[in-house]
Amino acid sequence: MATKRPIPRQRLRALLALAAILAAAAPLLSLPDKKYDPGVSDTEIKIGNIMTYTGWASQYGAIGRAEAAYLQMINDRGGVSGRKIDFISLDSASDSATALVLAHKLVEEEHALLIFGSLGTDTNLAIRPYLNDQRVPQLFIDTSSSAFNDPAHFPWTMGFDASFRSEGAAYAKYILQIKPDAKIAILYANDDSGRDYLAGAHEGLVSKASAMIVKELSYSPSDPTIDAQVQALRESGADVFLNFAIGPFATQAIRKAYDLDWHPMQFIPNASLSVAAFLEPAGLEKSAGVVTNARSKGWLRDFEQADPEVRDFVSWMHQYNPQASLRDQNNVAGYERAEALVELLKKCGNDLTRPSVMRQASHLDLTVPMLRAGIKFRTTPTDFQPIHQFFLMQFDGARWRSFGGIVSD
Repeated sequence: MATKRPIPRQRLRALLALAAILAAAAPLLSLPDKKYDPGVSDTEIKIGNIMTYTGWASQYGAIGRAEAAYLQMINDRGGVSGRKIDFISLDSASDSATALVLAHKLVEEEHALLIFGSLGTDTNLAIRPYLNDQRVPQLFIDTSSSAFNDPAHFPWTMGFDASFRSEGAAYAKYILQIKPDAKIAILYANDDSGRDYLAGAHEGLVSKASAMIVKELSYSPSDPTIDAQVQALRESGADVFLNFAIGPFATQAIRKAYDLDWHPMQFIPNASLSVAAFLEPAGLEKSAGVVTNARSKGWLRDFEQADPEVRDFVSWMHQYNPQASLRDQNNVAGYERAEALVELLKKCGNDLTRPSVMRQASHLDLTVPMLRAGIKFRTTPTDFQPIHQFFLMQFDGARWRSFGGIVSD
């Protein structure tokens, strides 16, 4: 039998010293220290949202409901690093003054870590100074105004989609290619978003803008109808209609143009492309031929659902958002934004402070599954517009059909 030899005293002292060092270093070898700002705990992350569930833009409330449904799925799967997301979505009733009151409530009473996906150009312009003054992230906002890609002046505010200006310029360049002798009529909202579209169209037409644009008219969201504007645009003799109206106003314009027996080549914003929300109310026959732009994959046809990412979206709709229409593109918009938010929170790890959120947000390079192949989601400290690409598509009276390649601004 082997005899156990005592450990030499010098070696014993060395082992005891090593043990003491390891014991002292144990906290450093464990998980990094947790850093939290208001709205975060070991079990919860509070996210604020301002949506238009009522008012003139109520159709866009589907986006907020989709975001809530996506985050519920994440919570059912255990949350983000074990923290459930408390999604506090409040109704602005399509009013920017109300939105500012709600922003104060979300920050000062609900103690939300950040404000996410709030809808509308005027809404986000109204709350941006306050959130930047309070150093609260205003992330992935639901407007494409180019005003929100300004990290030098508003380092706590970040957009999401390609800008309205880019859309307007892309339509203008396409018109120059296929109809260089066009006579163009333009309808736009008398606000920052509408003026962004208008500026893009002028930029895209370059030196030919003054000769090709025969009429420009604006409308206000407070207008009960835009019939008079559409009538005047028809009488201009235009054979191309840049219908830059948003949501229900695009619906009115499509329907009125058809009813006046005016059938120009017509373009509408990405924000107005939902079949269920805006084209069906206008009339599918009356909407046939309309051109728009998009960033997302199709999901309605069998061959599209062969894509695993599309199948995941459709399955999620059936399980978590069953009351919503599959023909409403607003559900895809909410799904994409919520997915990007979750990926951002994961990247923050245990440093869930507002400065950490913005550091991560300004260095993103994500694959967002429902984006069409070739369209990237990227940010840098000097570029707070994650998506710069889209593609054109035309409505055939039943569904959208894409054409051409990826357009980049």
